[in-house]
Amino acid sequence: MALRMHLDSKLPQVGTTIFTVMSQLAAEHGAVNLGQGFPDFPVPSRLVDALSHAMQAGHNQYAPMTGIPALRQAIAAKTERCYGWRPDADAEITVTSGATEAIFNAIHAVVRAGEEVIVLDPCYDCYEPAIDLAGARAVHVPLDPASFAPDWDAVRAAITPRTRLLIINSPHNPSGAMFTAADMQALQDLLHGTDILLLSDEVYEHIVFDGARHESVLRYPQLRARAFVISSFGKTYHCTGWKLGYCIAPPALSAEFRKVHQYNVFCSFNPAQHAFAEMIAAEPEHYETLGAFYQAKRDRFRAQLASTRLKPLPVPGGYFQLVDYSAVSDLPDVEFARWLTLEHGVTGIPLSPFYAAPPAGQRLLRLCFAKNDDTMNLAMQRLSKL
Repeated sequence: MALRMHLDSKLPQVGTTIFTVMSQLAAEHGAVNLGQGFPDFPVPSRLVDALSHAMQAGHNQYAPMTGIPALRQAIAAKTERCYGWRPDADAEITVTSGATEAIFNAIHAVVRAGEEVIVLDPCYDCYEPAIDLAGARAVHVPLDPASFAPDWDAVRAAITPRTRLLIINSPHNPSGAMFTAADMQALQDLLHGTDILLLSDEVYEHIVFDGARHESVLRYPQLRARAFVISSFGKTYHCTGWKLGYCIAPPALSAEFRKVHQYNVFCSFNPAQHAFAEMIAAEPEHYETLGAFYQAKRDRFRAQLASTRLKPLPVPGGYFQLVDYSAVSDLPDVEFARWLTLEHGVTGIPLSPFYAAPPAGQRLLRLCFAKNDDTMNLAMQRLSKL
């Protein structure tokens, strides 16, 4: 007999993520998938070889909960090389099963029921469900709808005695906007004298363009003293399916973070940890030239878009291009994304799922250019017919 029960969902507003929905739609209709943010070109050969060697050497059982020592030391050295400060590999670095796990761990480590977490819209869709599961409330503060710059006065106005955490993301997904040094100073001034903690999502840290500098929280002592800083190996090394990332946080925050991590996944994919430890030490030029690698793809894509009715917005960082499609259609973005997939064979991601309250009349679509030239050429053949 079927068991009848009433089940109150803990996430009643959450359905299947828009990334899964659009990728499935692309697969069903043979569309070029520029939606979900994954590269379709090879992982660096050294990394693949190192992974194979690690498995053959027997590194196939549980890794240490915090990550293997060699990888944590490599991350510490890389952090010093990039940002001029070396974290304690034992007390301040934790290897995780991707950035999403790290974000979940950080929120659940410090946020309690009834507290508030400020997020800047549009924001990545994993933030609010983790906040909801903690019994807390997401407070949405919109970024500028044109430039996606933060309004620090609006953030200040959103702070209440219940504010526990502020989440920032630079380079920003979905827009590619980046915090400036002035933003970091404003953020530092905003949080000074408060007990508010900071979660900095920096998974696109090495994908920055036009000579700009990534303003990591790790560069700013007053900010890093209250922050969880999240990074992603998948984004940096073209292997999103390996699901490996890490969190850098002060010892007291790391201790609480690890309490959640150990009962969430306990540890992360062991062979890949050995592979990344080798890769980081042997080929620092990979992450140091990643911006130039993607800038060439960005510039090529933007030049191709000039022949279409899609208007590209500026892209300071990350591997997504926002396009204004208002010259093509007045459909709302979710409907337009579906229409573009079904009728023209190209899939993008609408922006409205990144908002609590999307701007009225916004007609923007996110397209991923972390693809090989053949993929982008096929997409452009189709987009040029709009």
